[in-house]
Amino acid sequence: MSHVLPDAVVAEFAAAIGAEHVVTSREGRDEYRDPYWHPEDRSYDSSAVLYPSSTEQVQAVVRIANAHGVPLWTSSQGRNNGYGGPSPRVRGSVLVSLRRMNRVLHIDDRLAYAVVEPGVTWIDLHQALLDGGHDDLMVSVPDLGWGSVIGNTLDSGVTYLPLGMDYQAPTGMEVVLADGSLLRTGMGALPGSKAWHLYKRGLGPVLDPLFVQSNFGIVTRMGYWLMRKPEAYAPLYLTVPRDEQLEQAVEITRELRLAGVIRGVPVMQNTITLASHFPDVLGQMQAADAALSEAELQEIADRTGVGRWGQRTAVWGDRAVVEHHVARIKEAWSAIEGSRVDHHRTYGRDDWHEITHFVDKVQAGIPSLDMLEAIPDHIGHIGFSPVVPLTGEHVREVVDLLRGISEREAGVNFVAGLCTISERSTVLVSGLNFDVHDEAAAKRAFATVKRMVREAGRLGYGEYRAHLDFMDEAAEEYSFGDHAYRRFVERVKDAVDPNGILSPGRHGIWPSSRRSR
Repeated sequence: MSHVLPDAVVAEFAAAIGAEHVVTSREGRDEYRDPYWHPEDRSYDSSAVLYPSSTEQVQAVVRIANAHGVPLWTSSQGRNNGYGGPSPRVRGSVLVSLRRMNRVLHIDDRLAYAVVEPGVTWIDLHQALLDGGHDDLMVSVPDLGWGSVIGNTLDSGVTYLPLGMDYQAPTGMEVVLADGSLLRTGMGALPGSKAWHLYKRGLGPVLDPLFVQSNFGIVTRMGYWLMRKPEAYAPLYLTVPRDEQLEQAVEITRELRLAGVIRGVPVMQNTITLASHFPDVLGQMQAADAALSEAELQEIADRTGVGRWGQRTAVWGDRAVVEHHVARIKEAWSAIEGSRVDHHRTYGRDDWHEITHFVDKVQAGIPSLDMLEAIPDHIGHIGFSPVVPLTGEHVREVVDLLRGISEREAGVNFVAGLCTISERSTVLVSGLNFDVHDEAAAKRAFATVKRMVREAGRLGYGEYRAHLDFMDEAAEEYSFGDHAYRRFVERVKDAVDPNGILSPGRHGIWPSSRRSR
């Protein structure tokens, strides 16, 4: 694909950021592919990868691309695997990798926040806290620590501590616009602002959310709120023995959230998801010619002890408060017949180094890559994650819908996890696993998930974070008022990026030059 990019443009990029930071070889470009694409699928190949190291270099890259009409596709770390990774929506786009912009610019102990560049990973930020002696601070992290703090935020990724709830931590951005100019959002618009990363609004309209899941600019700096390390931390695992008890578990979870007993982001996963960490069960699922039956799933749930559904959560705070909330959770959960609440230990502030299980680490703000060890390299996944009201009947409706589509269309059981991101809604992170080397299985999985998008949309449930391959289909479901939302964001796109160079097609937002309708 490198022939798509004229040599003269390559030379301009090289002059701006250094020839060693402009990669056009297929081998180099293939490092920026979702590993879950089938190896022969080249639908979303790039023409080059650029590695700028500063905001000024990003500005230079954007100005060159704008002058020549070259489409750019930006990634921070490019670890969004299962959603398309760093691959561009438009084949032949130039990838802009911000991995070299990896500085933690500031950590404030008194006000508990950090300022980071887009190449900073969760592991980097955690290590910076340790190295800088900021022992009293912790960061809300996702399951895998190799991703970018900014990149995860801009894709609406989930983290699990109290500040992980629905966009609580990010505050104040620096953004390179399509003409190469620089914007600072919120209080940052005031030169010399002392409160840029402390107050989420400013004077006039709030712009930060406009750069989440959009293609209106390239974020090169962002504030991120941190959390004081509590006196005590208690990780918990709550089982739901039978599938028909799911609604009851959802109702109890909501009331615990509304009461402030559970403050972080609990995750309730189904048997297939939980038991895949057991090698013998994973082998059983891979060897099956069809979806496992209800009886087989119940046998696995009973044998492994994970339940038909199992919810991980935690309590943080003063020890007396933690003990009280653990007791409240146990009392509430006991209403589910045959359920179990596993609470093996409450950790003190000085016991963090003794936390060993990867889930317990994540809920303690300790990022790791341990989760990668659970699934073989050849097993890929593709996700569909609709937002669902936090009521038993709504969750049941969507679970049954997606389960049925998965079993009928793909002949496999679907993986599912309810990420309860607020007191009133949950994200049903679901999808399919498949062998990435089996082209037929991969195509079947993608077709099945697209069917999920359409059927869930018909019932009033929309995707919150779309895979690259079906961003258009997911956006199509948001059709109120003859697609009033889409028409509005397209007008914004055309105003701030008239040449349509920044990530065209991201989440269904296309510039006028590329709209097919």
